[in-house]
Amino acid sequence: MPDCQELGCYRAPRSRTSLHEYLWLCLDHVRAYNAGWDYYKDMTPGQIEAELRADVSWQRPTWRLGVNGNFRPVHESILRDPLASIDGRTAHSAEPRDEAPPELRHPLGVLGLSWPVSLDMVKARYKELAKKHHPDANGGAAEKEDLIKAINIAYSTLKNFLPAGQRQMARS
Repeated sequence: MPDCQELGCYRAPRSRTSLHEYLWLCLDHVRAYNAGWDYYKDMTPGQIEAELRADVSWQRPTWRLGVNGNFRPVHESILRDPLASIDGRTAHSAEPRDEAPPELRHPLGVLGLSWPVSLDMVKARYKELAKKHHPDANGGAAEKEDLIKAINIAYSTLKNFLPAGQRQMARS
């Protein structure tokens, strides 16, 4: 400040548009500057509201869930939830889930298994069916080729659903 003999040790922003550029003032002048400084000066009520809403998310863009990005609704039953945080039951609950997730019903039917199922059960059944229906074991029959393809797809689907470290499907 003109005519001030004090050392300017305190910083104050120059303006709303340049918050990282500072004026260096003495204690008395920085207090006076801050008392008269209005961040929202010359802004319309709509601009002020927009600024306040942007401050809620730290000036980062936001959108409703499912509007932007790759979000797609997921059926709750296909989520891997070993701690049962979705429906509140514990992972070792006494009540098993009666029906398989919709996308696993067909693969279970192809392998001839019923829900709930463990990864060991799926592997054992796959090996049994692969040996029985493999085209090389059946003289290269074309109908066996289609059947073994269906068995392979069913096995892959179930194997990907059941994590490798989880030997028994959690009853959540």
